[in-house]
Amino acid sequence: MILLRVSLLAMALDQVSKYLVVHYCRINESVMVLKDFLYLTYIQNPGAAFGFMANTQAIFRIPFFIAITLGAGLIVYAYQRFIPPEKKWTRFALGLIWGGAMGNFIDRVFYRKVVDFIDARYHQHQWYVFNVADSCITVGLVILFLGYWLEKPEPAKEGQ
Repeated sequence: MILLRVSLLAMALDQVSKYLVVHYCRINESVMVLKDFLYLTYIQNPGAAFGFMANTQAIFRIPFFIAITLGAGLIVYAYQRFIPPEKKWTRFALGLIWGGAMGNFIDRVFYRKVVDFIDARYHQHQWYVFNVADSCITVGLVILFLGYWLEKPEPAKEGQ
């Protein structure tokens, strides 16, 4: 249930934030939130992270992303079935990842592009513009990584 609730919440936050940006901002408009650090810049990204496949024709790009998302969904579903109930952080992380993936998937299906708007900068150095879904995926992956990295190995049983 954790995975389902977290993924639905992540997807909803992503879609609501994108709705607000699309309806209240102009494309390529940039609004300063924190000077030299954070801006809201509305762009539409036809590709994936870092513009991957952005210049590929939609007839190839859209089916590719649909297949990748469905494949990732199957992997998350299969993987979560083997996670012990006490590993709540792992389920939480998978929920973030799946919710983020579904948020971007909805954009690709309905708009053929992903709405990005979080523009992090440090003075003249600018990062790629991203969205809530991308943030959920990244945070989920960090939680998974830290969980496995910090996990204490179980002591060996006698006779092994």
